[in-house]
Amino acid sequence: MAYAVLTIAIVFEVIGTSLLMASQQFTRLWPTAGMAAAYLVSFYFLSQALNHLPLGIAYALWSGLGIILTLGIGIFVFRQVPDLPAVVGVALILAGVVVINGFSQAAGH
Repeated sequence: MAYAVLTIAIVFEVIGTSLLMASQQFTRLWPTAGMAAAYLVSFYFLSQALNHLPLGIAYALWSGLGIILTLGIGIFVFRQVPDLPAVVGVALILAGVVVINGFSQAAGH
């Protein structure tokens, strides 16, 4: 259940970050309001996940998967093409998430 709650937190973090881009530096009201609401929901669910997951593990998954999903939004929605170093960096983040989930005893499997 903790991972389901963390997944909700990640989804809302990605929505908030996407709306941050759409807010055009807080000059558009509705994307800015949506961004604030999405971040509030994200932090609420992240705090709930912390009842069952260690802080370092939860935050690594929240931020790591958020980065990966946000990159996908950047590519497909905002047409931002990453260069090779960006792709390598994101691949390393993904590898870290896989190692934490697959092999760490701290992840609370």
